[in-house]
This record gives sequence, C-alpha cells and structure tokens, in this order.
Amino acid sequence: MTDHPSLQPYVDAWTESIEAISELVRPLAEGEWNRRTACPGWSVRDVVSHIIGMECELLGDPRPIHTLPRDLYHVVDEPSRHMEIQVDVRRHHTGPEMTSELEYTIIRRSRQLRNEKREPDAEVRDIMPGGSKVTLEHQLRLRAFDVWVHEQDLRRALGKPANLDSPGAAVARDVLVLGLPKVVAKKAGAPANTAVVFDVSGPMEFMRTVRVGADGRGTVDGSPSLGPAATLSLDWETYVRLAAGRVRADAVAEQVKVEGDAKLAKAILENFTVTP
Repeated sequence: MTDHPSLQPYVDAWTESIEAISELVRPLAEGEWNRRTACPGWSVRDVVSHIIGMECELLGDPRPIHTLPRDLYHVVDEPSRHMEIQVDVRRHHTGPEMTSELEYTIIRRSRQLRNEKREPDAEVRDIMPGGSKVTLEHQLRLRAFDVWVHEQDLRRALGKPANLDSPGAAVARDVLVLGLPKVVAKKAGAPANTAVVFDVSGPMEFMRTVRVGADGRGTVDGSPSLGPAATLSLDWETYVRLAAGRVRADAVAEQVKVEGDAKLAKAILENFTVTP
C-alpha cells in the first residue's frame, strides 16, 4: 500500500484492470493476438504492447531505439508517434512472449507502487512528449483510466464483456465527465445560459448537467436542470465508446435518446471525444 490513502483508490483500480487484462490474454491462441480493436491501427497485441510500454517508461526503463515504418496511417502527430514506438517494437512478439513480459511488468510496477513515498501533489515527469510536469495523483489517475479503457477495448475485440462497474470504471467516469464542459460549451458551441443533461444508465448509472454561463464557459455538476436545452440518454458502455473516440455518433444513434434541441445534441455527439 502507498503511504497516502488518497492515492490508493487509483492504485487499486489500476491493479484490478491490469490483472484482468493479464488473465484475459493469457489463454489466447496465436491468431487471437491479431484481432482488430477499436483503436485505429491496433490489434490485441498492439494494445497490450502499449500498456507494457507505458508502464515500463514509468519504471524508468530506457525507450527503445526504433524507426517506425512510413505506412502507419494512424500515426498522425508527435504524441501518436511517441506511443507507436513501444507498440511497433513488439509487433512480431509471440503470445507467450507478450504474456511473460506483461506479467513481469505488472510485478515490477506493483512493487514500485507499493513502495511509493511521494506526496500526491509531487511533480513527476509526464510520459508523453513535451517534458511537462504533472502531479503524482494526476499521473496515477490517468494510468488507472487508460488501463481500464484498454481493458474494455480488449474485451470487445475478444467478445468477453465484463468489469463495466469495476473500480476502474468509476475512475473512468470521473475522468470522462470532466471533459463534458469543453464538449458542450466549446466544441458544440452551446449558447450562453443554457443547460444540457446527460442521463447515463447501466452498470455505472449517473446524471450530470453541463451549464454554460453568460461568459460562454461550461461547468458540470450532479444537480438536475428544470429546463435543459437538451437531454441525452444513453447507456454507460455507449458513453465510454463515444467519449473515448472508439465509435462514431452515427454508428450508435439508436443507443442514444435525444430530447430537446436536436441540432445542439447532434453537435455534442459529433464532438463527444475527450481522449487524445
């Protein structure tokens, strides 16, 4: 256990999700590692490679020296290029090689987290390019979020649904909800002094209201609105897929019920992605 209780929920969520991934992929036949996922250009193997690579960087392992092929259509900018290196170096690894490295990485990283002595607000290096600093708490929250979202990517690709109400799901809910004000007020251009309600059903049931102030800025809270401009009702898994950029709005139109301003709701759904 870490020295600081405020960090433990993120460590616990990360642990449950990454161990679930290990259990999920351990029995895979070689061909199953090549199944496509909803992450553009990534197979099951690639998603697991990404997880291994990110955790190895947090362990302080040197980044691989590797030149990417030029025909990777999904590599479009420096962040995606940065992440792809850890993926591409493992593209020819066998299933047993992948599971062994994942299990060893989990052991090492779990030990590191158990021995964590830094304060939650300690500045740490962001593993993405740019050299910016983030707090340790922020870093652990995003790792719990990232690993849970990728667990769901793998489960959908392999037809093994589960853990939509796990501790990682709760972390994901909180992270994704934080992006709603930008989606509504900035991306979708909701008018000032309006409110939009998101009514989410299923394993992670919740309701949130985004209010756009007179200054055009959005805020989000859990209190209901008596006269929202629009209400969007959808299930939790569809919410995650949209917010994480795993599916286009038109592909899940039947899973989303809209009341009120249909034009505004359409703009929100078309700009729902909040992940990089």
